[in-house]
Amino acid sequence: MDIKGNSLPDRAVGSGDSARTVLLSETWTPTGSLHHIGLVVESIVSVAPAFAETLHANWDGNIVHDPKQNVRVTFLESRTPGNPLVELVEPADEKSPVFSFLQSGGGLHHVCYLTDSLERQLEECRTQGALVVRPPVEAVAFGGRRIAWIYSKQKLLIEYLERF
Repeated sequence: MDIKGNSLPDRAVGSGDSARTVLLSETWTPTGSLHHIGLVVESIVSVAPAFAETLHANWDGNIVHDPKQNVRVTFLESRTPGNPLVELVEPADEKSPVFSFLQSGGGLHHVCYLTDSLERQLEECRTQGALVVRPPVEAVAFGGRRIAWIYSKQKLLIEYLERF
């Protein structure tokens, strides 16, 4: 399905005689709705105003320190209703799990989807070959709602946020 919920055509995988048609629904896809896209930056205060302007978003200036994840985060809210948030993530120090990512240039880091059950979602991810890199933990930025992180076979870092 595309972003509007329309069916997409099959696609060919491989080449020549070994090519086969794969339905997009056969490939691994995250479930739930897209909540935010995470970008790793050196300094939230330095870049948030320009990011907000460029993305036609609003920034309330609120920066949250999460000692469990050793990061500071803020969210930019699109001026277009229904669009996902943009999360700016700043390492709190050199021991932050995103510090080395920043050292290699930073930028697009992860996508986050809402899920009704982290346990069910993580089990589904495991059966599809994903690696759980961070089991469920309460997140300060989400009022104590739990998050978990997986690394997909397609090398995509995905955060799952429990709805309630």
